[in-house]
Amino acid sequence: MPASGVVVANVLRREFAATRPNEKWASDITYVPTREGWLYLAVVIDLYSRRVVGWAMDAQPTTALTVTALEMALRQRPVLAGLLHHSDRGSQYGAIAYQQQLAIHGIRCSMSRPGNCWDNAVVESFFATLKTELRVTEGWNATRQHARTAIFEYVEGFYNRARRHSTLGYLSPVEFEERAAHSISGVH
Repeated sequence: MPASGVVVANVLRREFAATRPNEKWASDITYVPTREGWLYLAVVIDLYSRRVVGWAMDAQPTTALTVTALEMALRQRPVLAGLLHHSDRGSQYGAIAYQQQLAIHGIRCSMSRPGNCWDNAVVESFFATLKTELRVTEGWNATRQHARTAIFEYVEGFYNRARRHSTLGYLSPVEFEERAAHSISGVH
């Protein structure tokens, strides 16, 4: 349990499918080894399209890191009534500053059960894919800046725009969202 933070129930309950964008978001933090030490990556993923809608990197796994990733998602995406945000019970997500951002935007909170990575499987899978496809190993990059650049290019240049997902009918997250928007508007 976070030392001075909030813990809430697992409302998501591994129901990773969403019927529209910005219905369910999932977040987590991972670390990437560099020769300068760890680089921490926090992400927010829209479960509808598996698109990374917010992300941030830093040398420390602080609440500011997760808040920055959340703020990026909030700038890029409209918050719809009932948006559910899921994370683990890490202190960064239970922190008052993080919880206040969710509350200000009317976002419902859900947290994984203690020690259960399967409750946040979509984000864990994204991290495994990123590390495999970038071939991240111990001392992978000479500097944190090199790692930042590689991760930025992967997320924004490849993963969101070109990487195909079986869950999405072998479309990329951006293609999936664009096709869904066209079918709703009747544009072909």
